[in-house]
Amino acid sequence: MEILSISIDDESLRKLNDVQKKLGFKSRSKMLRGAVLSLLKSHDELESLRGSVESVFVVTYTEDEKNHVSDLLHGFGDIIKTSMHHHQSGIGVDVLNISTSAQKTRDLYGSLERNKCVRSVTYVIVKETR
Repeated sequence: MEILSISIDDESLRKLNDVQKKLGFKSRSKMLRGAVLSLLKSHDELESLRGSVESVFVVTYTEDEKNHVSDLLHGFGDIIKTSMHHHQSGIGVDVLNISTSAQKTRDLYGSLERNKCVRSVTYVIVKETR
């Protein structure tokens, strides 16, 4: 097994230790391996998509960043079939119904993941037509 080293700020380390205890992991390494495997599984799922894809994306961001996120989403306006926006306590949430090709689904996810204004992005594949 390969050993990796990462740098992490004190606040994130404190939170990581709290999560480890709450979830009952015996070590941070075991917990982080699980997180990495989850990331790889998600990546593999996106990469395996073919043909037309119906999906739902949930995007969260701070209200201060709503214009940046909105600008990004406007670039994908042709694939967003419906959207719902909600905000509370300074957090914006967009729920997006997406209908497009597998590649455009990957493009949207990658753009949201890389955007520093987005706090989180999750998706569910509803239907894939090959």
